[in-house]
Amino acid sequence: MTTDRRTLLQGVAAWATLSCSPWAAAQTAAAATSPQASSQAIPQAATRTFDPQPGAWRTFEVTTRVDILKADGVTRVWLPVPSVNTEWQQSGVSSFSSNGNARMRSDSLQGVQMLYAEFSAQVEKPFVEVTSRVQTHNRAASTSATGAVPAQDAATLKYFTRPTQLLPTDGIVRETAQKAIAGATTDADKVRAIYDWIVANAWREPKVRGCGEGDIKTMLETGNLGGKCADINALFVGLCRSVGIPARDVYGLRLAPSAFGYKELSGNPANLKGAQHCRAEAYVKGRGWMAMDPADVAKVMRLETPEWIKSPQHPVVQPVYQKLLGGWEGNWVAWNMAHDVTLPQSRGDRLGFFMYPVAENNEGRFDSYSPDDFKYQISAREI
Repeated sequence: MTTDRRTLLQGVAAWATLSCSPWAAAQTAAAATSPQASSQAIPQAATRTFDPQPGAWRTFEVTTRVDILKADGVTRVWLPVPSVNTEWQQSGVSSFSSNGNARMRSDSLQGVQMLYAEFSAQVEKPFVEVTSRVQTHNRAASTSATGAVPAQDAATLKYFTRPTQLLPTDGIVRETAQKAIAGATTDADKVRAIYDWIVANAWREPKVRGCGEGDIKTMLETGNLGGKCADINALFVGLCRSVGIPARDVYGLRLAPSAFGYKELSGNPANLKGAQHCRAEAYVKGRGWMAMDPADVAKVMRLETPEWIKSPQHPVVQPVYQKLLGGWEGNWVAWNMAHDVTLPQSRGDRLGFFMYPVAENNEGRFDSYSPDDFKYQISAREI
């Protein structure tokens, strides 16, 4: 699944600092040092609304089907299923069918649930299908589902400050974070500062395959902060962890259209190939785990209109910029929050994250970013 998606540039690019407003202050404009910054005037446009608020739970059934077109020896398939149970998601039961040997498995380390299917060389037209039920709802900065902050033990919070293979927390990562939070005193201020730094300095790069790789050290060393959600939100998580703020990526899938009319924040439930999307959370004392998604701000800026919008204060972007700091819409399911995932029975390398179907045969690992060649389909149904 890993792709060589960046070419290292010569030298280490300079990176900008950003002075940020406190958590409760008014929204700030992107720094002039942003790679996408310009003198672009903000055009007059109709006011857009994006204001997800906690409310009724939504229930979805999510179905993933894999058909192996070319069997070469023993074939193995791993499919993510919802593994997250929080105040904003409840993962239900999964049912499956296959003409191979299929069973539910876990990575045994990080609680990642998956369906594992194995097919002998004699199986003709191998297939596996899994349907999972999940409940979700909107999140907002002002409240949680219960109106209370769920308790978190110290070991859990420490775990989510650790470095991983793609999220180092020293060197240029920590240096960048310290620049970004200069002047911030509370954890809330620091999280806001890092969020603003990401919005001002990173950008959506449509040419990146899949959701990206999340190799934040390479991003910072090359100065190429263009990417997709697994890059941009990983950068947010890594910067937070490097200054001692617990943070985590949350890997999942968009399931349905946005209730607020944003096409780039929507999923087509009949065909969810390419709808994978990771989000992020940061832990703020007194507020608990806060929803974050600077990558979706960047996506709206780049793709929501024919023009690449260069300011988060643009009327199309501003509501999203404001509300994705602490909130997100419940038209999305979380698979897991895991990094450095070892797939049981796999002969391949461990994964930086597990958000896509994965398969292997005697020729090696299939290309998870090519669902038509790999031949998998994902759909959802709201019930």
